[in-house]
Amino acid sequence: MDKILIIGASGHAKVIIETIELSNNYSIYGLIDTFKPVGKNILGYEVLGTEDYIGDLIKKGINKGVIAIGDNWTRLLIKNKIEKKFPDFEFITIIHPLSIISPSVEIGKGTVILASVIINAEAKIGDFCILNTGATFGHESIIMDFSSLAPGVTIGGNVSIGKCTAISLGVNVIQGITIGKHSIIGAGSLILNNVADYKLFYGVPAKEIRTIKEGEKYLSKL
Repeated sequence: MDKILIIGASGHAKVIIETIELSNNYSIYGLIDTFKPVGKNILGYEVLGTEDYIGDLIKKGINKGVIAIGDNWTRLLIKNKIEKKFPDFEFITIIHPLSIISPSVEIGKGTVILASVIINAEAKIGDFCILNTGATFGHESIIMDFSSLAPGVTIGGNVSIGKCTAISLGVNVIQGITIGKHSIIGAGSLILNNVADYKLFYGVPAKEIRTIKEGEKYLSKL
């Protein structure tokens, strides 16, 4: 069983740790985190150091891992940083054993699919995405790299979601909708119309609130 690193040591990392333990495909060697002290214990695993320490671990044969960071933009920056310094490091995909995924689905590298997620026929999931607990992703829908579905999101069929877009808790998106890149859909919203790039939408039905900037934080009050 390959030994892997968890990159990130906050709440999302805990969910991923337990998913890996249930899946029983990998053995967790430890965690990498810029802000947590070395030796801090997270669900029985220690923080080993910052991203710079990955080079030492690769020399020991530990050259695989998953980025356990919920924020889409931060996840992209960390991936780029690690890939630039350590091009031989391999990012793995994590899939919870209690998810339901059509055999015709395509899933990219570095993506995390958590408990009770349902992905229907011929959907395409990009690299480094998060499909969080209880999300449903419709047939022939596409979600691009570094985007995320929060818990309880429902996406209809033939929906397209752009790169680095965040669909927040409990959002419903009807069939055939296009949502642009680097956009944010606020919690509990109902999307009945297309959403352009770099937009914050919120409400039932959702309306455009404002234009947002690349990398704008959303895992807090907006």
